[in-house]
Amino acid sequence: MSEWVRAAFVIARRDYVASVWSKTFLFFLVGPLLPIIAGLFFGTVGADVDRQAERVTVALAVAPADGAALVAARDRLAARLGEDALPGLRVVAPETPTATLLADTRHGMVLVARGEIAAPLVIGPRDALTGARGALALIYDDARRASVLGQSGAALPAPTTIATHFVAPPPSATAATRITTARIGQFVLMLLAMILAGMLLSNLIEEKSSKVIEVLAAAVPVDAIFLGKLLAMLGMSLTGIAIWGGGVLAAVALVVPASEVLSPPAVGWPAFLALGLLYFVTCYLLLGALFLGIGAQASTVREVQTLSMPVTMAQLGVVAFASSVVGEPDSALAVAAMLFPWSSPFAMIARAAQLPGLWAHLIALVWQGLWVALIIRFAAARFRASVLKSGRPKRRRWRASRAGPSR
Repeated sequence: MSEWVRAAFVIARRDYVASVWSKTFLFFLVGPLLPIIAGLFFGTVGADVDRQAERVTVALAVAPADGAALVAARDRLAARLGEDALPGLRVVAPETPTATLLADTRHGMVLVARGEIAAPLVIGPRDALTGARGALALIYDDARRASVLGQSGAALPAPTTIATHFVAPPPSATAATRITTARIGQFVLMLLAMILAGMLLSNLIEEKSSKVIEVLAAAVPVDAIFLGKLLAMLGMSLTGIAIWGGGVLAAVALVVPASEVLSPPAVGWPAFLALGLLYFVTCYLLLGALFLGIGAQASTVREVQTLSMPVTMAQLGVVAFASSVVGEPDSALAVAAMLFPWSSPFAMIARAAQLPGLWAHLIALVWQGLWVALIIRFAAARFRASVLKSGRPKRRRWRASRAGPSR
């Protein structure tokens, strides 16, 4: 191992230990959780509202007389409870195959009801069926009571027991939920990269103002300082992600199975999480190198904010570009997003959620690695020029050569 690389790891270990074993690391762990928790809270509220507003349609593959009785019962109940409180009903031919009915999602999420009105069997995806089961039982109860009204001596029927059969969602529904998984993956990647990469700026400003950076530059190569600081903040970020991720997974496992929160990505959860970690590393190094190079040009926090704002806004545009191709992972625009280095991690994590296969991700990681090396080299040169002011002597010598020999 060369002296340059050894010096970089010494700087990385120094910064990592000083950061992780400080009291402020606790605030570092808590700080980013606040917007995440707020986003999850409002997202959950919005999801509940959307779920309540979503109309579930039940295909009644029953005898025409039973279908008419059920539709009439629903109309009576809707007049009192409201249209949104009950699933929609449509009568179909009893001989229509169940698979054909479930695949017809033009009317919303579809359930299929078969059997006699006194002993119905309802078939459909677990989430839709569980939410509509109570309302369906109410409709069947009302239809059965209406059939015995007016009959002297007839007793009211017992509450209806609905048998259920759960099936996998149709492919169109799976594709839609995988798009949701892709967008959430992009959002988490963007949030972590931008919050954690921005912390490099404040760390560098503190050391520049206290002259620590000049002491380090006198002892080790400036490029080693740059790479060491980048690796230290990457290690600190991965430590925070490990703690946050463990807490989130534990909370989700206690509340509800993950399979009921998000649709499994096309590559599977283990590969998706591993790819997400790798894409975070490449995205962080690309952003972190830029932010560190920017921070070297500034002397105050105000200058840092002024210089970093264009980069932050450009990154938001890049994320919007990658998000626009979700749902069309093989389009020409999606390929462009995968090739552009700053949007490539976001486009590829969305592809992992929607399409199986890992070969494209191996190529993308190699491509992103080449750009990481290029950006780090460029940013390190700017960092070195700022710390050592290496450009000024050359400029004076050039001017002196044009002025001619002095007399």
